[in-house]
Amino acid sequence: MTDPHATVFDVADIGPDAAPPAPVPSSRAQRIVFWIGSVGLLSAAAIDGIAVLGRHIGFTFLGSIELVQVAVVLIASSAMIGATIVGAHAAVHIVTERLSPRGARVAQRVADALSALTFLLFAIGSVWVVSDLWNGHERTELLLLPLRWFRLLWIGATLIIMVLFARAAIKRTAA
Repeated sequence: MTDPHATVFDVADIGPDAAPPAPVPSSRAQRIVFWIGSVGLLSAAAIDGIAVLGRHIGFTFLGSIELVQVAVVLIASSAMIGATIVGAHAAVHIVTERLSPRGARVAQRVADALSALTFLLFAIGSVWVVSDLWNGHERTELLLLPLRWFRLLWIGATLIIMVLFARAAIKRTAA
């Protein structure tokens, strides 16, 4: 029986320096985050492409930069949540590879706890900014898009990441 997640190409077939194909999102959460990020990325590319085309044919797409910035909030938030779900954040193993298996688990648990704390602090700082600016009706310059909703989206993303890291630290404790 063949593996449904197997790729068509083997890394050896592509070349020694080529990266393997990206894995297919397997869980429902991964698929949701993948599609949200994809919509953001495709939107940013389409908006920017139309703006560049418009400059060449003589029409101006006012507010294109603001719309791309909105899409970047979706892209960045979904990318960080997705990386946290699959445990794909960058890590240097120069110390942990020299530790015993138990020591490596403890170090990873501490790293997960510190990462959870970091994202909690990001959320707290962002809530502070939102609370200061909420009644200011902060908007983008040209399209007058309200920024509070995008700040709330970012806060939600940081809280999700914080919970994922905290859950990973607790799971490692139980293991």
